Amino acid sequence: MRKRTLLLATALTTGLLSALPATTASATPSGLAGDFNGDGYRDVAVAAPLLTVGKARSAGAVVVFYGSATGVSAAKRVVITQNTAGVPGTAATDDRFGDSLATGDLDGDGYADLAVGARFESVGSQRHVGQVTVLWGGRSGLTSGTTLPVPAGLREWGGYGAGLAVGDFNGDGRNDLTATGQTDSRVYQGPFTRKGAATTFSPNIGTTYDAVAGDLNGDGAAERLHTFEVSGDEGGEVLYFTWNGAHYVRKELPGADGIAAAIADVNGDGYGDIVLGDAQDPRSGKPSGHKGGQISVWYGSATGPDPDQTPTVIDQDTAGVPDTGEAGDAFGASLSAGDVNGDGYADVAVGAPGENVGTKADAGAVTVLYGSATGLAGKGAKTFTQNTAGVPGTAETADGFGGSVRLIDLDKNRRADLVVGVHGEDAQFGAVTVLKGATTGLTGSGARTITAANVGLKSEGFFGAAIGQ
Repeated sequence: MRKRTLLLATALTTGLLSALPATTASATPSGLAGDFNGDGYRDVAVAAPLLTVGKARSAGAVVVFYGSATGVSAAKRVVITQNTAGVPGTAATDDRFGDSLATGDLDGDGYADLAVGARFESVGSQRHVGQVTVLWGGRSGLTSGTTLPVPAGLREWGGYGAGLAVGDFNGDGRNDLTATGQTDSRVYQGPFTRKGAATTFSPNIGTTYDAVAGDLNGDGAAERLHTFEVSGDEGGEVLYFTWNGAHYVRKELPGADGIAAAIADVNGDGYGDIVLGDAQDPRSGKPSGHKGGQISVWYGSATGPDPDQTPTVIDQDTAGVPDTGEAGDAFGASLSAGDVNGDGYADVAVGAPGENVGTKADAGAVTVLYGSATGLAGKGAKTFTQNTAGVPGTAETADGFGGSVRLIDLDKNRRADLVVGVHGEDAQFGAVTVLKGATTGLTGSGARTITAANVGLKSEGFFGAAIGQ
């Protein structure tokens, strides 16, 4: 997929751009993951990490959409920057607030919280090293925040906080948070308070900007999975940490490739499965993979995923998958998992932001693959673009539809809806498109697109570049 020069000029006014309408949350929060205001509907956070805030270019912002019986809309949202009242810090050039997002109830009050990475935030004398802020949920949604301590000695422009994941990593019933970057990986150990959390360092695992959490062995504790691009294995090295009751144990999947990742139970056996996206084309120095990209599924078990198993591999030339693999499609650049049709099996959304649509290069596409008792397969797969019937808009060059994806039930009908990031829309101002889940699978009927202009963003901020998982 082609890279484009970023021109960030127009300024965004500071502070809270759109007040949250009154909610119907009860005194008892729902406890649902991703429900920031406790009203029983899951919410979704979408980043605009390159947004100009005041005069600070690439300072970044997060737009939070609150769910309802009709899903999400621009009317029920709030825009949060580091200049927003209650949020610590100040918006500064190149902070990239929102570059990574992770959700979960960190302080145990029943309301979901939002961890936000600002990968190039300066902290004291540490210039552009990165930082993580937790925005706390409550009856009025996300209204205040706390910055978490950063390790000493981070590398300048090292991107600490570029990878975030929430999960109960040690099985004590309290959520933890992991943050990764170029020179360090850290676990923030729950329970959290509004002043922070206990912290521990992970073993030195090298440079990784990615983190995923999920229970791979059914023991109730989440594993922490990290992917790497390393010399000699440009397809991506994959490892994870599991809790043995006393400490974390590092395990590797030497045969696995991929950078994008998700963990979900696609075959319904009660164990989380690892889905990996290897979006790069095979080339000299990288013989693995498939033209246009591929994904693979490594199935979990009571002892975790067997590294000697033969994974399920799916690409755009797999039987049942629409379209054909072409160089630069970037199939697998983004992944998310959720039950789209309510059959009890996790389905997988696969972004291909480099897909050409007609004559429009890099317009982008998303393919939904369906889980079953026999695992993930190409049978019944559906591909969506901005030219699909019912999907608003038109496929245009460099839209990047599918640069980020999130499957989440926004209207409480027990079927996951698909939120698609379109960061290149409207000359890189950006947009998100929401498609509805149904018993027959994902559908373009009733889809809606929310653009940067719809939520008051007034610069080329790559709105939709990241969606909270």
